[in-house]
Amino acid sequence: MTQTYFNYINGEWVPSKSGETYPSINPANTNEVLGYFQKSNEDDVDLAVSVSESVFSNWANTAAPKRGDVLFRLINLLEENREDLAKTITKEVGKSFREANGEVQKTIDAMKQFSGEATRLNGETIPSYNSNIVGYTVREPLGVVGVVAPYNFPLGIGIWKIAPALMAGNTVVFKPASNTSLISVKIIELFEKAGVPAGVLNMVTGPGGVVGGAIGNHPKIKAVSFTGSTDVGVVLGQAVTQRGGKMQAEMGGKNPAIILEDADIDMAVDSIVTSGFLDNGQRCTGTSRLIVLRSVADEVKEKLVKRAKELVIGDGFGENVDNGAVIDEHQLNKYLHYVDVTLNEGGKLEYGGKRLMDNGLDKGYFVLPTVFSGITKDMAIFRDEIFGPVIAVIEVDTYEEALEIANDNEFGLSSTIYTNDLKKAFDFVRKIESGVTHVNMPSTYFENQYPFGGKKASSIGPREQGSTALDFWTDYKTVYINP
Repeated sequence: MTQTYFNYINGEWVPSKSGETYPSINPANTNEVLGYFQKSNEDDVDLAVSVSESVFSNWANTAAPKRGDVLFRLINLLEENREDLAKTITKEVGKSFREANGEVQKTIDAMKQFSGEATRLNGETIPSYNSNIVGYTVREPLGVVGVVAPYNFPLGIGIWKIAPALMAGNTVVFKPASNTSLISVKIIELFEKAGVPAGVLNMVTGPGGVVGGAIGNHPKIKAVSFTGSTDVGVVLGQAVTQRGGKMQAEMGGKNPAIILEDADIDMAVDSIVTSGFLDNGQRCTGTSRLIVLRSVADEVKEKLVKRAKELVIGDGFGENVDNGAVIDEHQLNKYLHYVDVTLNEGGKLEYGGKRLMDNGLDKGYFVLPTVFSGITKDMAIFRDEIFGPVIAVIEVDTYEEALEIANDNEFGLSSTIYTNDLKKAFDFVRKIESGVTHVNMPSTYFENQYPFGGKKASSIGPREQGSTALDFWTDYKTVYINP
């Protein structure tokens, strides 16, 4: 019998006020229901906020290094539960078991890096014009905060947001993506075992428009950190900021990669496969626009199609599987829609563009990695984020034209260039309009000790991770003492 899971409020698992549930489905086998979860409403959010508010003072006044002990313990718990977590990610997200293991490892690495920040929650001591005055700053938590996490990296992004919020002394209301609710239950269980007191971290599951909207509009939630689509992030951000709250949003991307004529083509194509096709392109930093110098375009297309054909598509637990299923029927239909639109607009399908139905794959949402050529700036595939394994090849005559096209988009999250020309590489780094950029590396590459975020329509508010991770979750108090 399939288990029913509950909201986590005040250290207890409780049913929602609505009394309704929804299923989480295995996208590789839609006949498998992984669990039923609470279809919560505004009343559930209000209860979670009330509990969070009641314990805030105690948690905020707990010494920061002691709050940091939670993250030290979390590292060991992640290690101990690595296989179970990776299996749950594969079942719920659809990604390959190899990629799911990678997500768990990245989460462990992040906590190793971040746990030490508990002893570096520092301010400044600044000389005063008055020799009798001692002046300094301290960083203080905000209060009750909201975390709204996506489905594509449900363990990693959920913990990457919750951890600094707790470290800073805030109490948290967590709303996971509905189609990855099971891994989110495991996140709560890990934090509970790590020693987070009752009420400090609460989870409310349910539809984004209802639960996410309630978090965005709640007057007692001081800040919200969101990862998801730009359309949702902008609306949520307006709700939060209009009532005086702080907003942090990591949103869409239409990330460009440029391959110049002097690049190592084999290395560049391997990197494009990693950043554009793996995880079914369900990465906000994934390469989706491939801008290629015309002199090497045929070679690039030929090698990219060859590599796409070699990828193994199947159940994520299968041997040597590169890509599992896309997350759900909505994402499948979005992929198929953009294939049709691109063909109708005159794009040339080099490979892919269809759902896989043979050998039992008809039970899930499996698609081929897809390459389109002949793409121009007026096509939807050039502008819109598909969030699927679709790469649009744009041919250009010069580096300058490539850079102009790379910047001709509303998004500005990640980018990369492949070249051995150091002068052009540094020119690209200076002029590309993205928050993260790379040279001769996949656009998806990141390390947790560096700040992460985008420009233009890709981000709102301060960066996540790295040395800036605590900036969003704290406020400064300036102190003057005249002894």
